[in-house]
Amino acid sequence: MSLVKFESMLKTNSVYFFDLTEFEEIIIHYIDIGKHSLAKKALKLGLEQHPGSINLKLLKVEICVFEDQLEQAQNLLQQIEILEPNNDEVFIQKAAIISKEGNHQEAIKNLNKALAITDDKEDVWSLLGMEYLYIDDFENARLSFINCLHADVEDYSSLYNVLYCFDMEDKHFEAISFLKEYIDQNPYCEVAWHQIGRQYAVLKMYDKALKAYDYAVLIDEFFVGGYLEKAKTLEALGEYQEAIDNYKITLELDDATAFAFVRIGECYQRIGNDVAAVSYYKKAVHEDPLLAKGWMYLTNLYFDQKDYEKAGYYVAKALKIEETNALYWRRYSEIKLKLSFFEEAIEGFQMCISLGDEDIQMYIALVDVLTFVGEFSEALNVLFKAQKTYKDFAEIEYRFAGLFLILNKQNYGITHLINGLNIDYEYHIVLKELHPTVYFNEKIQKILSDFGKATE
Repeated sequence: MSLVKFESMLKTNSVYFFDLTEFEEIIIHYIDIGKHSLAKKALKLGLEQHPGSINLKLLKVEICVFEDQLEQAQNLLQQIEILEPNNDEVFIQKAAIISKEGNHQEAIKNLNKALAITDDKEDVWSLLGMEYLYIDDFENARLSFINCLHADVEDYSSLYNVLYCFDMEDKHFEAISFLKEYIDQNPYCEVAWHQIGRQYAVLKMYDKALKAYDYAVLIDEFFVGGYLEKAKTLEALGEYQEAIDNYKITLELDDATAFAFVRIGECYQRIGNDVAAVSYYKKAVHEDPLLAKGWMYLTNLYFDQKDYEKAGYYVAKALKIEETNALYWRRYSEIKLKLSFFEEAIEGFQMCISLGDEDIQMYIALVDVLTFVGEFSEALNVLFKAQKTYKDFAEIEYRFAGLFLILNKQNYGITHLINGLNIDYEYHIVLKELHPTVYFNEKIQKILSDFGKATE
């Protein structure tokens, strides 16, 4: 009624009297729903009618903090603290201001002062926990959130924060012990069973994780997160059909997700049902057309089936979304090679290297394609670049040898050939594959023969 009365007053430009509690309720309501202009109007009128109200002044501090008017907020707090030096809200608001300025240790000191005098310790513990998180003090943060749980066993936000702290400390066994104690107090808490399963899964103790998820969905048969984690665990155990069944349950209980479709598709692929796999991958990209991974699953499936034209179509879709993904360019190049589109393959390998994929196989693949199309000088340039990272590699030395000999630079060619032979004699066969005219050259054959005899 007071809210309706206040809004009616604003429309008629009348001035009504409200008691202090009514003003507090109106202002808090507008703050909670984000209507700060109305909150400030109510606050202004409230302070006119109740100028001595500490609670209204504290609400004004809260609004100032939200709007980053920190100096004004601090001045108000100093005035309030003189009037009420033992008001816990003063220290809480001080902590909020100091925290905004990045001084979390000082904020913690003020919250501890509030904690010593407040009757509502749970809220202060929660604020303390967040301040400790800001400075990566996970142990004290965890203890603060545990205090919140002691006050309210169903405070799931604090439960998640406790487990986050355990995770950040890599204390998964300790997290399990904590959850078991928590479950003793709250045995039918599906969230706790779900979280204990997650801890076991992190430790790769999948059988125990599965049992925990079974309890979670037994307690709440509509618990989507429980079925989802259960499905992921079944995948890890190689139980792909059961995983599919659980992923499908999530689709029945909640809106379809591209993630679930992709996981179902991969499970089908694992059990050899490529037709079903394609169907679910297509559902995934229909649900989320910007899911590059979905397009890549289709790409890789068709690549494995040697259907390179379809693979090329889908990898192009993925690259439109993530054009700086070196792995996608690698697959693009492999596909173009299979289709004998050598210029595109060269472009793809060059993109891989420019994006940081400087694996030696990328350099070698690019050199071999350039060599195949007769771009010998460019192939040499790539080898020089590769050699800066990969020194004394047979793969590089033999290719140098072949290219220099093709270009009639005999001394360079023979020097690199001997380098290659010293590194890995058996690998000289690559010359036969890449440069048969060089390999069967009489002089080269004699070098290979003499070197072979010398190593026997």
